[in-house]
Amino acid sequence: MQQIIIGSLVISLLHGILPNHWLPMLAIGRKENWDLKETEQVTLISGLAHVLSTVIIGVLLGLIGIELNTHIEHFTHVIAPSILILIGLYFIRQHYVHHHFHLENQKITGKPKSKIIGALVIAMFLSPCLEIEAYFLMAGAKGWWLLTIISLMYSLITIAGMLFWIRFAYKGLLKLNWHKWEHSAGLISGGVLIVTGILSFFIY
Repeated sequence: MQQIIIGSLVISLLHGILPNHWLPMLAIGRKENWDLKETEQVTLISGLAHVLSTVIIGVLLGLIGIELNTHIEHFTHVIAPSILILIGLYFIRQHYVHHHFHLENQKITGKPKSKIIGALVIAMFLSPCLEIEAYFLMAGAKGWWLLTIISLMYSLITIAGMLFWIRFAYKGLLKLNWHKWEHSAGLISGGVLIVTGILSFFIY
């Protein structure tokens, strides 16, 4: 159980730091001459949409975890950890083939603010955090209480992280190499999933 909480915590912290979760809002805000308060408000709305879709999928996976743990022997101690390791390997592989966010790729500026916000909300809702979903599956096998803890922890840390980095980078956006950090974060996320999976074989 501890490894599930710690792994979810680490992924949530990384999730809030990842530039593709807040950098588009910051870049567009600068182009549209939004002040810091406006940029934070748009980030909050977009972040809530992103968290909502992630938690919806997570709860559904948690329900599946509850059923699998009920009907499949050793699901929590063998199958679920194996899933974590496989997903971790997948994200490490994605590190080498995935195309990350680039500032110059944003094409939604120059439109009414409501349309810009709508486009950002839709984009964030349709890109849930897949790295943490395996933890929802494992948490469901433990019970609703752990599923609730992970949902709340992930949501609060992600939103807080996005708002923190928006404020932190508001005046220095173009001087920082965020792409390099995002590229490395994929390896870190995959590594956390693999380590959690390995520990789950022995700690439960």
